[in-house]
Amino acid sequence: MNKNKFKIAVYAISKNEEKFVDRWYESIKDADEIVVLDSGSSDNTVTKLKQKNVKVYEKKIEPWRFDAARNESLKLVSEDIDICICLDLDEIMEKDWYEKIQNIWKEDTTRLLYVYNWHFDEQGNPDVTFYSEKIHSRKGYKWINPVHEILECKNENKIVTDEIIINHYPDQTKSRSSYLPLLELAVKEDPNNDRNMHYLGREYMYYKEYNKAIDTLIKHLNLKSSTWKDERSASMRFIARCYQGLKRYDEVRLWLDKAINETPYLRDPLVERAIFEYTQNNWKEVEYYCLKALNITKREKSYINEIFSWDYTIYDLLSLSYYNQNEKYLALKYIDKALEMNKDDKRLITNKIIFEKM
Repeated sequence: MNKNKFKIAVYAISKNEEKFVDRWYESIKDADEIVVLDSGSSDNTVTKLKQKNVKVYEKKIEPWRFDAARNESLKLVSEDIDICICLDLDEIMEKDWYEKIQNIWKEDTTRLLYVYNWHFDEQGNPDVTFYSEKIHSRKGYKWINPVHEILECKNENKIVTDEIIINHYPDQTKSRSSYLPLLELAVKEDPNNDRNMHYLGREYMYYKEYNKAIDTLIKHLNLKSSTWKDERSASMRFIARCYQGLKRYDEVRLWLDKAINETPYLRDPLVERAIFEYTQNNWKEVEYYCLKALNITKREKSYINEIFSWDYTIYDLLSLSYYNQNEKYLALKYIDKALEMNKDDKRLITNKIIFEKM
């Protein structure tokens, strides 16, 4: 008999994940149940999972969409489970998670928001962190959206904790070619969904379809449901990137200024403006926006955060700005700060040698 108050299951979808199986399983082997829906692996994923006594079911989802696959995997979880954890095979849970959830979860809890380290720097330190919410009760939830899928529930009671941490170590070789058509489908299915509209605009930007991206991101900004300032600011920054790709530099500054005004508490638009001014050799402007960014010391737990806003980039830009303004001591001061955060970078090391010879 389970001595713990709640029964916890981990469920996942998989396809060609054999290199992650051992690490993933070791992090969640304490679960009361582990189930995986495999959507057509051609490697040893299924074999390796079965060797660990994971309940594996094989089913192709046609046409492919992530919400359908996740709903099929959720159906595999036993009815007597209390708490479900949707954990992809490229993710791992930090130790003692089982006991911590038992202590945190209450009888009326339906969802647990936890710390999600989405990206790590070369030293293994998390540099993109936000709260994620894929720990939920067994009943009342379903996945929606063909891609960038989320859990939907009519009545929720959420708890937020910093005690549960999940780390993401993705397979960078996997294609994301399905994302664009699935996002187009998502917007077609629900044209008033601000989140999907934002993601679609961003995807067009990734594909350098700049005019489509601009039109889509402006649609996002004009939606009544588009009220989250962080995401609105990101859409404005992405519009600026598109105009930079089109070499329409006045519009770049216009949209970055909009982003700065939208979220004066975020570094991201300020640093992005500094990066742009760097490309234009406007060194005084680089200095101005970098110093303004450094005045912001609180890092929001949001997926909107850009890595370049919190790594060595600001100090690197300041060192180059001061070098080009013939301010030797300030150039050296900031190149040293950049090297503290990225000590093995050959370009930074070379720059310091150059600065010392000023």
